[in-house]
Amino acid sequence: MKLELYQIDAFTDEIFHGNPACVVPLKNWLPDETLLKIASENAVAETAFFIDNGHTIHLRWFTPEIEMDLCGHATLATAHCLVSILNYENNRIVFETKSGELTVDVKGGFYYMDFPSRMPEISTLPDVISKSLNIQPKEVFKSRDYILVYDSEEDIKNIKIERSVFDLINLDPGGVIVTAAGTDSDFVSRYFTPQSSILEDPVTGSAHCSLIPFWSSRLGKDKLFARQFSQRGGQLYCENKNERVIMAGKARTYSMGHLWIE
Repeated sequence: MKLELYQIDAFTDEIFHGNPACVVPLKNWLPDETLLKIASENAVAETAFFIDNGHTIHLRWFTPEIEMDLCGHATLATAHCLVSILNYENNRIVFETKSGELTVDVKGGFYYMDFPSRMPEISTLPDVISKSLNIQPKEVFKSRDYILVYDSEEDIKNIKIERSVFDLINLDPGGVIVTAAGTDSDFVSRYFTPQSSILEDPVTGSAHCSLIPFWSSRLGKDKLFARQFSQRGGQLYCENKNERVIMAGKARTYSMGHLWIE
């Protein structure tokens, strides 16, 4: 069986930046085992599979290890694939997902994603995570992910993870966000996933479902500009809308091709 395969850099307008995702259009769903094998073979943080049902698009996300409940950058990549490659005619895309209905509005080269808000609550940090960090956080919160708050942007840049310790805990499907107020942005972050083939995610849309309401409340503003630090880096334009959050970014197509599964 021959399938189309697109690789797209999300949350950036430059090739080799942002977060790469693979996008695979389908006519019918393949067995989950096959989808997982494709995602593993692609060896990027997320592979998005979708079926166009006409009015809506059924979208699923797979890491090389598991199916995810929500993924921002692969949603953005799928929207970009639909609009810029597959000639999707509507400026609003409605995705049916494990996290409910998600919409993406296309305006001026940006993709505005409407996602659920996940306000984190005060929590305590498991010893395994604490022992894996070279710098301890000032505050700890949790939603799907642990959110570790630090004093400065420099702290975020300088954080190192001792992976042999970090990988002793399983947080599927969550991870660990480290964050602080930014110097030329409202806030900055990084994202780490224990027991994952990719330890640090370059740009994590789903993490901002928690970061946006958190920093909106702390900074007293609803519109925010965020940077995620990583080797590739990315930028997100964010808005807090109570039960929902908006995150916007750009994307670039890196490659187009085919894969064979038989």
